[in-house]
Amino acid sequence: MAKESVKARQRKREKMVAKFATKRAALKAAGDYAGLDKLPKNSSAVRLKNRCQITGRPRGYMRYFGMCRNAFRDMALDGKIPGVRKASW
Repeated sequence: MAKESVKARQRKREKMVAKFATKRAALKAAGDYAGLDKLPKNSSAVRLKNRCQITGRPRGYMRYFGMCRNAFRDMALDGKIPGVRKASW
């Protein structure tokens, strides 16, 4: 489980990226790099990190489900993810 401060920082970055996305795209298209420098650093999408929505774990992230492998396994075995079941052949 990630620290609450790390999860809060990630949420803050996600909000900031969404807020400045149109402005950043317009400045980029115009080639105004001085204007881009004046925007907050956390408004850049490059600074986002894929983290599990449940635990905040940064490793073992499965993009399709938006969670780490540990949380995915627990939820799949409990039957909480529709269409997913344990393989047997």
